[in-house]
Amino acid sequence: MNEEKAAPPIQVKSLHKSFGDQTVLNGIDLEVVQGETLSILGRSGTGKSVLLKLLIGLQKPDSGSIMINGQEITKLPLDELNEIRKKIGFLFQSAALYDSLTVEENVAFPLKRHSKMSTLDRKNRVRELLTSVGMKEGFGKLPDEISGGMQKRVGLARALALSPEIILFDEPTAGLDPITSSEIADLILKLQKEHQVASIVVTHDVHTAEAISDCVALMRDGNILLQGTFEDLQKSRDSFVLEFLRAGS
Repeated sequence: MNEEKAAPPIQVKSLHKSFGDQTVLNGIDLEVVQGETLSILGRSGTGKSVLLKLLIGLQKPDSGSIMINGQEITKLPLDELNEIRKKIGFLFQSAALYDSLTVEENVAFPLKRHSKMSTLDRKNRVRELLTSVGMKEGFGKLPDEISGGMQKRVGLARALALSPEIILFDEPTAGLDPITSSEIADLILKLQKEHQVASIVVTHDVHTAEAISDCVALMRDGNILLQGTFEDLQKSRDSFVLEFLRAGS
């Protein structure tokens, strides 16, 4: 007897989203399997970040389907949607740390809110997470006392706190110098290898996409112009693809 094949962690079909007269997503189809990293490339304003917001239910699509682990989420009531969200880690572009909380308190926040861990277990878990992202020190510092790259590391530790099955990254290397960007890319690869989550990375950073991606999707005018490996992208003769790669090199 054949085993039933598990649904992919992320499956998007014919997704449409407009704001007034502006079409942002014009029938997007995507699928990400367990352990795979998909990078979504494109110019600013092409709907990349809107797609992430749709995937975690911060916005609603005009039409189309979003399946998370086989469950349609676009019409779920908030309490059921919140249960799905616990399985999704999200690294915001700005890291989005709470200014008034220390590094340690920021990472502990989702554990305090959504788990029944004891204070000691929570403290140990937080320190384990911070160590895993290269933040062995500075637990008691506030976000404005650490660098942008360190803030991204702390944001990533927080995104991993509830052991998510899916991680969404919104411009993880934005605003960082090339060396720190490379360190963040290496960290994403390391965590992907250790946790085998399904990941979507929204970025305009061609070098990061090449370093971390199993596959890439290049967006233009609300559509996916090309989807495949980074090598497929490099082999394309499309004028926009060539221009995008040249500008990012």
